[in-house]
Amino acid sequence: MAGLFDPIKIDSIELKNRIMMPPMANNLATPEGEVTQKLIDHYTARAKNNVALIIIEHSYVVKSGRLSQLQTGIYGDELVDVLKKLASAIHECGAKTAIQITHGGARCSSTILGHQTLAPSAFKLDTFDEVPRALTVKEIKEIIAAFGKAATRAKTAGFDAVEIHGAHGFLLNEFHSPLTNFRKDEYGGNLENRMRLPLEVVAEVIRSVGGDFPVFYRLGSDDMMTGGITIEDSIALAIKLVEAGVRLIDVSGGLVGSRPDNRPPGYFVPQAWAIKKAINVPVSAVGGIKTAELADSIIREGKADLVAIGRALLADPEWAIKAAKELSI
Repeated sequence: MAGLFDPIKIDSIELKNRIMMPPMANNLATPEGEVTQKLIDHYTARAKNNVALIIIEHSYVVKSGRLSQLQTGIYGDELVDVLKKLASAIHECGAKTAIQITHGGARCSSTILGHQTLAPSAFKLDTFDEVPRALTVKEIKEIIAAFGKAATRAKTAGFDAVEIHGAHGFLLNEFHSPLTNFRKDEYGGNLENRMRLPLEVVAEVIRSVGGDFPVFYRLGSDDMMTGGITIEDSIALAIKLVEAGVRLIDVSGGLVGSRPDNRPPGYFVPQAWAIKKAINVPVSAVGGIKTAELADSIIREGKADLVAIGRALLADPEWAIKAAKELSI
């Protein structure tokens, strides 16, 4: 059985080991969403220390999906040149890189946007600060097109892949979840309809970049809230995503976010394992994984194909180097 430091191939991407840095917001961009040298330095500090795959933090595809004032953007062609610098710098350090593209949905703030937040429905949940406005079908189609254009920018900028954000209560996760989607049209109601927007976004992204450019999907696998998305719902979506052409399922949480309270390390590994058994493309696992021993055991036990090391890599850019020493690699 493979271990943490064995190589793996994801479609056309050859990774030197199974360590992945997941997308984590840093708010180091300019107010226009441009990459800064501080952001480049942040990622290259990890890339040069044996992280195989770095996924750049969520980058908004349209201004109506912007989450924070200094969030990285990918909404316009004018941003491509600085994104090229970021991708090139990571490559020079020996790592592969993808960029996550997103629409914040109801997680956004009217203070940042200058208008009411947007979502599948006008819902009210304690975990969201504002009541959003329901998107029209015309607006949904415009957002789908924006994802495709953003993915094209990612490819032009030299990234190795693009990841679509469908987790953490962001827009695509909101459409998938029955807690936030009360629509009566083709985008709401039963599970098939609630999966429609994520699948249409994937189809548009693949149409835009071509079948030779790997597309990943960060899946909100479990809302961990009564009446929300269950692992069975997410397995159904994962199967459809793979059929549509997705090449990596990056398993995380749903409306609960990326860090649920009072959970032991590896808190999304059970969901990743369940999904891995149902599909035939690589799966990544995440969730408070801090030690080399735990990360290696997840791979060796076949529960995931890659391990996403988040907060531990934020705390220590040399985590992967030190992990190899601990495991005597």
